[in-house]
Amino acid sequence: MKDSLSPSHERALKRLGSNISLARRRRHWSQRAMAEQIGASVSTVRRLENGEPGVALQHLIAALVAFGMIDRLNALVDTSQDTVGLLVQDAALPERIRARPSDEAAE
Repeated sequence: MKDSLSPSHERALKRLGSNISLARRRRHWSQRAMAEQIGASVSTVRRLENGEPGVALQHLIAALVAFGMIDRLNALVDTSQDTVGLLVQDAALPERIRARPSDEAAE
């Protein structure tokens, strides 16, 4: 049985694929040239550009490297900017550690 994606996930993949296609075309690369650069087949490049969910993550990463955009992948889940995760982590701290230095100074 095939797992289906939610409509929002499908739209996000299609948008990502479209952006990859546009980035490739702006560089005047053929799909074959891109396939060679990322170590994949032309059909994989087509599937990546079509936003198909079964394309291996390694091909997306290789495309970002080829485009000189790998830093954008690293910024996707920047834990120092994870507001919810930081709040949950801070809430698990003992009260004496959670107290802000400004709270202690007021005492």
